[in-house]
Amino acid sequence: MNPESVSPAAPRLIADFAMIGDCQTAALVHRDATIEWLCWPRFDSEACFASLLGTEENGQWKILAVGAEAQLSRKYRNETLILETRIVTPEGTATLLDFMPPREQASDVVRVIIGEQGTVRFKSELQLRFDYGRLKPRWDRETDCRATAEVGPHAVRLVADVAFDCSDDGGCSCEFSVAAGQTIAFVLTYFTSYGERPNRVDPLAALHQTEQFWAEWVGRCSYDGPARDAVIRSLITMKALIYMPSGGIAAAPTSSLPEQPGGERNWDYRYCWLRDATFTLLAFVHCGYEEEAAAWRDWLVRAAGGAPSCLQPLYGMGGESRLPEWEAGWLSGFLGAKPVRFGNLAYLQQQLDVPGEVIDALHQARLHGLPHSLPAWRVQVAMVEHLETIWQQPDKGIWESRDQPQRFTHSQAMLWAAFDRTIAAAEQDNLDAPLDRWRAVRDTLHAEICDRGFNAGLNSFVRYFGSTELDASVLLLPQIGFLPADDPRIVGTVDAIGRRLKKDGFIMRYDSEASKDGLPPGEGTFLACSFWYADALAMMGRYDEALEVFEHILAIRNDVGLLAEGYDPAAGAFTGNFPQALSHLSLVNTALNLTRANGPARRRGNGD
Repeated sequence: MNPESVSPAAPRLIADFAMIGDCQTAALVHRDATIEWLCWPRFDSEACFASLLGTEENGQWKILAVGAEAQLSRKYRNETLILETRIVTPEGTATLLDFMPPREQASDVVRVIIGEQGTVRFKSELQLRFDYGRLKPRWDRETDCRATAEVGPHAVRLVADVAFDCSDDGGCSCEFSVAAGQTIAFVLTYFTSYGERPNRVDPLAALHQTEQFWAEWVGRCSYDGPARDAVIRSLITMKALIYMPSGGIAAAPTSSLPEQPGGERNWDYRYCWLRDATFTLLAFVHCGYEEEAAAWRDWLVRAAGGAPSCLQPLYGMGGESRLPEWEAGWLSGFLGAKPVRFGNLAYLQQQLDVPGEVIDALHQARLHGLPHSLPAWRVQVAMVEHLETIWQQPDKGIWESRDQPQRFTHSQAMLWAAFDRTIAAAEQDNLDAPLDRWRAVRDTLHAEICDRGFNAGLNSFVRYFGSTELDASVLLLPQIGFLPADDPRIVGTVDAIGRRLKKDGFIMRYDSEASKDGLPPGEGTFLACSFWYADALAMMGRYDEALEVFEHILAIRNDVGLLAEGYDPAAGAFTGNFPQALSHLSLVNTALNLTRANGPARRRGNGD
């Protein structure tokens, strides 16, 4: 995409941000070159820059041109996660490079300013605030150009090519000039206050290392179809959201970016959601990234552990199970959207689609030739044995309703998929299993879903059994092979959703005005659902319509090619956490579905 000229005074939007990261955590950089969000040392650790959800007093790092108003434009450097911000003033031009080198000994944020023409005067203002913008560290000066901050278990070292001052309020600041041909660098390094200090980083060597890392990784990509730039940027975003030590994938690096401007639908997404399991595995394996797909498969098996009956919808980055939800009252929220929540109470919910997603992911791993895993099969069998005892229960569903449980149609269909995939594996390998019993449950589920989950008057599958409400999650029925894409009930469902849940070309999850979910109504469209709509159209052979939907979504990517969770067509603005893994992996899968006769959706639906 072409870089977009921006003004520091532009209205504040979620699309204002770009992400940098080291495959263990990530920072968000505003289009005015201020770093406003960073959790250290992991995605789900407490933030030390939290002005994204508050004010500058809650922590940020600003580098800005001094004097006359500067014109800024930005882009990622080639196919990397190195952000380039070009600053043009009447006195000169310079480029700011922001990046986080793939982590080795420690985690670093590197900021390099390169003079291009004339001379540009800059100011750097760093405010560290740990505990989500609440705690000020104490700075200890080592030299005019080096200092260390500590608070509790956290320590951060700042090293610069220019002298800077430290204040009692947790800040470091300086002014400096960059002339044509000159380079000034800053390196901010995280470590534990009680541990050994890591070695200092050479910023220019780190820049070369980071470029090489991303060039080599992108070089493994097997995708060569249309919209390649969008696919590559989405794959880079997904790779950046992988917590490298465990293989888990963060749904987003942020918390509490609102699904509705000023509303209460503000959630912490810095965790691994099992509902994304199959989509994630298919996106990676179909683009040549078997290593990442296998690491994700192994993470899923570890998360399920020895007690699949306790399977949760989400876990911490390492597989941690307790994620208590709480509110940070000292943060004012993004554009005033409160409460600001950390942790996520959904970890306690029963969501019966989750074991189906995990089992389907394990099934797809076998079909796509990933290395055999005996623990994966044991976990799968244990989950099915547990599902035999609970499959008739209501649940909270894929959208984590905070209202009364229901027998959600999508959840019931994923239960069907759990039995179907396990039966298929047992039949293929002649494994000893109670196949007659499992087939009876599978067939009963299928009949009941077709009877109670389908509304003949609407000619559509509905949100939950006996409902008259629509839900975009049922767009996935042909993808999981529940019914063929050309079945009249599927065709009717896709058309009904296109009529009733489409808003300016984008698809809502459900109508929050009409459907109870335990929260005040109102939210934007959900981008993954819009991609699923395109997938369903493609599976039905309506490729021109599917391509139109796909291109409509591509057009709203921000200036550096990133997508949030949702989109408000009326405001022309992103909603929800950002960047959103599910949006980007859905983009990749839809591109594959549109460009390959046997793409992920069709292969999954055909069971091959």
